[in-house]
Formats: sequence, C-alpha cells, structure tokens
Amino acid sequence: MQSDDHAGPADPPNEPDEAERIEAERIEAGRKLFAGPCDFILSAVRLSALPGGEAPEVAFAGRSNVGKSSLINALTGRKTLARTSNTPGRTRELNVFDLGGAVTLIDMPGYGYARASKKLIAGWTGLVRDYLRGRARLRRVFLLIDARHGIKANDLEVIELMDQSAVSYQAVLTKIDKIKASEREKVLSDTAAKLSRHPAAHPVILTSSARKGEGVAELRAEIASLALERH
Repeated sequence: MQSDDHAGPADPPNEPDEAERIEAERIEAGRKLFAGPCDFILSAVRLSALPGGEAPEVAFAGRSNVGKSSLINALTGRKTLARTSNTPGRTRELNVFDLGGAVTLIDMPGYGYARASKKLIAGWTGLVRDYLRGRARLRRVFLLIDARHGIKANDLEVIELMDQSAVSYQAVLTKIDKIKASEREKVLSDTAAKLSRHPAAHPVILTSSARKGEGVAELRAEIASLALERH
C-alpha cells in the first residue's frame, strides 16, 4: 500500500461567489456611511426653505404612523434623531437631515390621517407635490408600507403622483416582525404585483423592522449606493 505522503494539496475552502462579494461590499459601504455624523438641519414648510448644495438626496414617505421616524432612528443608530409619536400625522413639514455631507435625508409628512383638517391635508399635499416635482437632487423616495396592511388607496395616490413626477421610488415593508414568517411571501408578492403596473417603481422590495433591526443593513447599503451617484 502506498503512503499518502505525496498526496496533492487540499482543496481550497469555498470562496464566496461574485454576488455575495458585491453584496458584502455594499453592506460595508452602508455601515461606514451611517457610522459617520448625522445631524438634523431644519424643518421646511416650503420648497424654497430647503438647503442647497450638490449632495444626493433620498426621502422617506408613507402613511401616518407607518414608522418613518423609527426607521430613520434605526438607520442612524440614534434613538431621538427623528421624533417619534403615537399620534398619527405629527410630521407636518419636510424634516432635513445631513449625513456627513454625503447624502441628505428627508422625512416627508405622513399622509392618510383622516382626523387632520382639510386645510392641513391640502397644505401637506401641496408641499409634497412641489417637493417631488421640483427637487433635482432627489435620487429616490423610499415608500414605507406597513407589512400588516399592504398598499392602500392613499398609497396608490402617492405612487401615481411619483409616476407623474418621474421620481424613482422603492417600497420598504415596515414592521415586518409583526406578521408571521409564513405570511411574508404573500405580502411581498401582492406588493410586487401592484407595483408592477407603475414604471417608476424600483423592482426590489425591501423589508424592515426598526424594533428588531431587520433589513436596516440592506437599506443602508441601498442609500450608500445612491450617495455615490452624482449628476
């Protein structure tokens, strides 16, 4: 019997494929971006009050109480950067945050709060419409949708407004931890089916839980990739 002294070298350990490597790099870029400073700048009630500059801009939109402020706090790792409230409709302005000069975050007014006055609703609608149509720096709107309820009629109104404004937007299902794992695929497929009819919708739907941190790294990565875009 021959010995194994001259056996060939062992097979190299499995290396991550190209897709895994790229995704790991995206996640790391997102981590680095949000590890830096993030400061509240101002609240604007008109488009002319927004800051100038060349930094790319991303915005967060969604129904009242969908969890926009909680998600922004989770992204930045700061508990009170964006104000959170159990009272729907609290955000009534465009709240502006500077992410280390690399990207500007905009927390848009929540919509769909039935108890708000008609005057307030008209004011919010006009502000959002002006913002979507008149902000050249805006790279993408992240449309937050409560995973427990899916896309509602007032979400569709905003979707159609973004279609008309030729604004790129991407759905983010929030509070994903509040539905059963067995229900997630149906919520994702239903959301994808509704968005497939809208040309400005990004094809990838993200999921998130601000409370548990799920999906935060992936959303940071998406924002980091947009921060690198310069027109």
